[in-house]
Amino acid sequence: MYVLVRLIKGFGKPLFYRIPESNTVNIEIGKILNVPIKNQFKPALVLRIYNRLPESVNFDIKDFVNVHDFPDDTNYRSFLEKIAKFYFMPTLHFYRRINSFLLKKPRIKPFDQSNKKKALPSENKTPILTQEQQEVVNYVQEFIKEPTYKPTLIHGVTGSGKTEVYKNLIIQSIEKNKSVILLLPEVSLSLQFQYLLEKQLPENIKIISFHSASRPSEKEELWQRLISNQPTLIIGVHLPILLPIANLGLIIIDEEHEQNFQEKKHPKINSKEVAIWRAQHYNIPIILGSATPSINSLYSCKKNSWKYFQLKKRFSGRLPEIQTVLLNQKVKKRRPSFWISQELHDAILDRLEKKEQIIIYLNRRGYSFFVQCKKCGFIFQCPDCSVSLTVHSNNDNIKLHCHYCDYKQDLPSSCPECKAGNKELLKKGIGTQQAVNIIKNLFPQALVERADLDSTSKKRSWQETVQNFDEGKIDILIGTQVITKGYHFPNVTLVGILWADLNLHFPVFNASETTLQQLIQVAGRAGRGEKKSCVIVQTMQDHDIFKYLHEPDYLKFCKQELELREMVKYPPFIRLVQIELKNTDSYRIEQDAYDLHQNLELINNKYNLDIRILGPSKPVVHRIQKTESRLIYLKAKSFKNVHELINKINLDAFNSKIYIIPTP
Repeated sequence: MYVLVRLIKGFGKPLFYRIPESNTVNIEIGKILNVPIKNQFKPALVLRIYNRLPESVNFDIKDFVNVHDFPDDTNYRSFLEKIAKFYFMPTLHFYRRINSFLLKKPRIKPFDQSNKKKALPSENKTPILTQEQQEVVNYVQEFIKEPTYKPTLIHGVTGSGKTEVYKNLIIQSIEKNKSVILLLPEVSLSLQFQYLLEKQLPENIKIISFHSASRPSEKEELWQRLISNQPTLIIGVHLPILLPIANLGLIIIDEEHEQNFQEKKHPKINSKEVAIWRAQHYNIPIILGSATPSINSLYSCKKNSWKYFQLKKRFSGRLPEIQTVLLNQKVKKRRPSFWISQELHDAILDRLEKKEQIIIYLNRRGYSFFVQCKKCGFIFQCPDCSVSLTVHSNNDNIKLHCHYCDYKQDLPSSCPECKAGNKELLKKGIGTQQAVNIIKNLFPQALVERADLDSTSKKRSWQETVQNFDEGKIDILIGTQVITKGYHFPNVTLVGILWADLNLHFPVFNASETTLQQLIQVAGRAGRGEKKSCVIVQTMQDHDIFKYLHEPDYLKFCKQELELREMVKYPPFIRLVQIELKNTDSYRIEQDAYDLHQNLELINNKYNLDIRILGPSKPVVHRIQKTESRLIYLKAKSFKNVHELINKINLDAFNSKIYIIPTP
């Protein structure tokens, strides 16, 4: 017998290998084999099995070496085929995502089941639940005992103890020898959850992270546990949901509203949506939790029979007072900084005197947005991307930095266009670096730290910052959205939001939803203790969403937003699919975008697919690293029609690379 395989990584064409007579393992389509190629052994995916070679094959065929150790997940292949079809990708792509497991030989000993720890008494670490929390646990635990697909949405105000519910159900799953996936929207948040759960869950529960910051030893240990079917709590952002897990019993998605579950790189998989499919495919329960649930999830509770629970009470503390301040309003006396209103200034001073802590939120890193010449209007642009350069300051060293391609240059002493001097180069807008400088100048007695993508990329330094803030060694923490969710700091009694309307004017249909969610999440960091707390929301312009900043009002906003989206036909009432074209040649991409649009319209009309086609158009950032992009949008009642439309077009016939990106 023979197999047709394709290497997981490397040579792109299928290869034939013989099944040796000595083989005793059942070979099936979807198995991973180790095959010899160029004096090496590499993992390969079985595509087909032959009793005899096709007549066209007239060369020597080698034997494959052995079957690769792989978890015995019988649902895995069909699950990957489903998501591959949805994202218009080959199934092999998803095997490549776990390629690091397949290429490395384990350096640790395989899991010895004879020495498996006995379950330790967990009474002392089993969380005591409120009545609201217990109702959720009582409902979900039945579907852990008798595995059933049951999506459950927990809408709990910030600090209501959603994590306590997760912990209880994790314990129950592990006790039944079932593994659990816990998805979180940030690597930094995953690290924090791992640190907390290792302290709070029984010692017999093994917790392993699988994300970009995971150590090789963690990955190797995880793979051995998956092969040995050992119950494990797997924490991460995107990668855990793509692992083969034979004993998967529960999936939990915390901060389920977050946009970060959509990957930035193509094919831009949405881990939350894939997790829901996996729970359905594996017939297991899934929990989605948030203080600000996505409108899509709330709609699914109404239309798709998801179970909805609301946790209205904080586990400790009370919800903060909210105060909105217009930055452009006239003031009687000049304030010390445009970006710090008198109200926020006085509140910070008051908290410092009381030895209470403060969080300042600004969703822009760097020193300022861009540099513009006062005389001629010239703005420093990235040479490879269609964006202005952001100012980053390190003491006296000022650099211009592109956040898309990492291009950097020193700030010149004069304008390249009109040669005006350095004093004429205005730094516009504000980023977290400048905010730190302003706060330090205004409050020199305070200990101030920064938390953004620049400062949290290193695992150890970010953990130290969180620990220092938790222990009261930092007075004021200034950061971007990395500080908006999941953290519990009881001594924080003031949250200042410097520029609340910053993201409201992005050209996306859900800008109001995502902005309000971020504001409520960061406001929820205040009032975790017994002390009175306050949130001061500074904005350049007034907007309707500021009426809904109090958490109990969030559902009112969602009701209004749903009515608007139904009227203008946007998700969740239709399927929105983005087609992105990429090419380094601006002429060719324009031609390809036009031709593709024409083809789409022709097929749509011919087969009466009832799809609305919008575009082509330039995105806001239409060039990154010298590569141009154009967008076409499809609006359809069901994805089935979109799939039929795309499959009738030969995308390989175009000069540009074309990516299909379904929107959840």
